[in-house]
This record gives sequence, structure tokens and C-alpha cells, in this order.
Amino acid sequence: MFTEERRTEILKMLETEGRVLAKDLADRFEMSIDSIRRDLTIMEEKGLLKRTHGGAIPPSQVRNTITPESLPTRYGEGTPLQNAISKKAASYIHENDTVFISGTGIHYGMLKYLPTFPFTVVTNAIRIADCLKDLPHIDTYIVGGKVKQSGNMTDALAYDFLRQFSLDICFITGGAISKNGISTATPEVASLGRSAIEISRKTICLAPHEKLGIDAFVKIGPITPIDILITDEEASIDVIEEIESRGVKVIIAKVDSI
Repeated sequence: MFTEERRTEILKMLETEGRVLAKDLADRFEMSIDSIRRDLTIMEEKGLLKRTHGGAIPPSQVRNTITPESLPTRYGEGTPLQNAISKKAASYIHENDTVFISGTGIHYGMLKYLPTFPFTVVTNAIRIADCLKDLPHIDTYIVGGKVKQSGNMTDALAYDFLRQFSLDICFITGGAISKNGISTATPEVASLGRSAIEISRKTICLAPHEKLGIDAFVKIGPITPIDILITDEEASIDVIEEIESRGVKVIIAKVDSI
């Protein structure tokens, strides 16, 4: 097969499947992964696709507008990519740690992967607290404040309540994560997230690929206080490198490890 024929075939696969993996392309075309990566790099330079850590996605998937999740979606089973991030995040909890877990879908996804040894959870989400309250090995504290329709508390009362604690780990996320920092849609959510970071010994950012490389309305804080950023295999290589250049360790969560 000629080079252009191979690249045309890759584009057809992208159109049909929505993503391609370098290792699968190498097997399909009986080539080395390095050769496939060169193909993908050249195709990205032509604007035909966007490289990710594991392969490539169509350029139309990059920088999508982020809309709030409905509650059934937020507290559903989660996608394989989201679950891979959630599972990896839960693995950083150690015995007797005190951790902050918020009420986003990817935080909710952590619950099925939480360890069975004793530790403490602080949360601002009724749904999270309700799922944990009957587990004898987890001490659960819920932050007070005005309850939103989502079941989360993010107002000034929640902010003041949260600052009474000292945390070992804060699992943070946001509507957007880039080299400029972590940002979200509303000032009150940003304030609560900023407070959680400030009182935590370690901050771990859970960052699905669709939230990377963009900025939202209100900044939670710079990217530099983040110790570890966990993303998925569809994350843009360029964005990962930009974030790593700020001194943040980036971990790629693998779907096949679930």
C-alpha cells in the first residue's frame, strides 16, 4: 500500500470509529509504531486530524463547547475513558488519608474504585455522601451550605465550612484545564475549588481529554499547584506537553486497566 493510500484509509477509520490507536494501525498496516506516528504527525500538520497520546481523533472533536451534564449522565455509569481516570485517581488514596471528593461525574465514578482500608472523605455533594454513609471503613463529612438542584453546595457557607479542614489529597476538576490554569463556569464553584487546593497537602486534577487545552469563564487557579494531572488516551499530545512544561506530572489512564 502506498503512503497516501494508507493515510486515506486512516481518515476513513477516523470518520467511522471516531478515533484511531497507533498500536492498532501498526498491526493493521504491518508497520512500526514510530512509522505510524510519523504519518499521524504529518496528517496533523495538514489539519486532517489531532494527535492524542494513544493515536488520533478528528479535528472537529478538539475544543468542543462544554455544556453542563444532566444529572442522569453525571451520576451514571460513566464512559470507559472517564472510568479509567476515576480508577487511577482512587489508587492514590492511602490508609488514614483525608481526601476531598467533589460532586462531578468523574468524582462520582471514583466511588466504585475506592480502597477498602480506613480513610476519611470530605465532600460538598449529597449524592457522594449518601453513597458513602453506610461504609464502615470510611468516615464521611459533608460540607454545609445552600443545596443546589444538583445536590452540591458551593456557596459562601460551603467555602467557610471547608476551610476548617486540613486535607491530604484534593481531587479537583473543572470545566476547562490548560497551561493557563484550571477554570470553571461560575465564581462560587471556582472559590470552593480554590479553597480545597489551598488546604490540601497534594492536589490531583482529574481531566478528561475534552476539558484540556481550553479556558472557561472563571479561573480556579494556576496549573502550577497541581501535583498530578490524570487524563485519558485521547488527550492532545501538544496540550499535555504544554502542561508538563509548567512542572505538572501528567498520567495517562489506560482503558484496558479497568
